[in-house]
Formats: sequence, C-alpha cells, structure tokens
Amino acid sequence: MLEPRRERRRALLALALVVPVPTLGVIAAMVVAPGPTGRLVFLAAKAWLLVLPLVWRTLVDRDPPSWSPPRRGGLGAGLLLGLMTSVPIGVAAWVALPVLDRAALGNVLEGMDLSTSARYLAAAAAWTLANSLLEEYLWRWFVLTRCERLMGGGAAVATSALLFTVHHAVAMSRYLAPSVVALACLGVFVGGWVWAWCYRRYRSIWPGWIAHVFADVAVFTAGWFLAFG
Repeated sequence: MLEPRRERRRALLALALVVPVPTLGVIAAMVVAPGPTGRLVFLAAKAWLLVLPLVWRTLVDRDPPSWSPPRRGGLGAGLLLGLMTSVPIGVAAWVALPVLDRAALGNVLEGMDLSTSARYLAAAAAWTLANSLLEEYLWRWFVLTRCERLMGGGAAVATSALLFTVHHAVAMSRYLAPSVVALACLGVFVGGWVWAWCYRRYRSIWPGWIAHVFADVAVFTAGWFLAFG
C-alpha cells in the first residue's frame, strides 16, 4: 500500500497527463491547424488517451489489464438510465428548435465535413459506439478513480463530471451560441454525473456506456432532424 501523500501525487500527475489532452486535440483540429495537421494531432491525442491509462495501470498501479467485467451487475440499470436520459435530451432539442439557426448548424456540419447524410450517419455511429466507449474508459474509469484517491466518493463523481463538461464546453463553444452551449453543458454535466455514479456503484464501465450510447443516439437523432429533417 502506497503512503497516502505519494498516492495523491501520483493521482495528480495522472490527471495532469490526461485531462488536458482531449481539449488540446480539439483545439488543434478546430482552431490552430484545421485540416490534415490538426486531424493528425487530434488522432494522436486519442491514441494517447487510449494507451496512457493502460500503461499506467500496468506499470504504475501494477494491476493486470482488465475489460472491466460487470461482476456487480448494472447492465439493466444502465439501460433504464439511458432511456431516462434520452427523453430530456429530445425535449431540450424540441424546445431549442425555434431559436436555433439552421443555416449556422449547416455551417457547423460543413466545417466538420459532415454536410452529407452518409457522412453524418457514419460519424454518428462512430461517436455513439466507439467514442462513447473511449470516454467511459477515460473519464469514468481512469479520471474518476484518480479523483477518488484525492477526495471523497461524491466529490470525485462531481469533479470528474465537471472536468468532462469543461472539455465539451471548449469544443461546443467553437460552433454554438453561448446560450445553446450553456444548455448543452448542463446536459453533459448531468450525463457525466450519472455515468460516473454508475461506475462508482458497479465498478464497471459497461453500465455507464449503455446509458451513454442512448444519450448519444438522442443527440445525433436530434441533430439529424435539425440538419436534414
């Protein structure tokens, strides 16, 4: 068992090595170097976020790799939470519809190279299934468990959800109006809190991932109707 102060220093170092990286990748791709260079930096950031937690678990924590089996259950809870969270997302999209600028949304999709329905659906599938899994792996397993070593369980859940939200706020502020970003950030924080609670309760990323998938399906479905409906 590591001495508590040393354990806290390690947790802080781990957070410093991963928390800024997704935001830096987004800034590189959207602001600093849009185009091939920015996309390369973005992909390198994704690779870092995939590899670093695994290396840390193996070499620093000295734990074997794990696929995070749901030994405590929770898959049904994840399904129920997913259904519950997808409904307010749909309602929020319906409420926001009259004030959203569809032309601006079209410009957003054009800037992201998602202006055709085929590209949009391909990106939606990748984000819904793969990116959500990477986010559960990073934010709910790695970031949350480092936060648990620095503070109590409830504070760790809230802190991990807040860090998750800050990253998404930076990305969304590039394309969306401040009022829409604020509404979306509230939803992201609630989602991050719920998914972090799932991990705390079941010690597996899979219940939260199921709920996360439902939320992403609701978001991309709303985006589809706004852009192409």
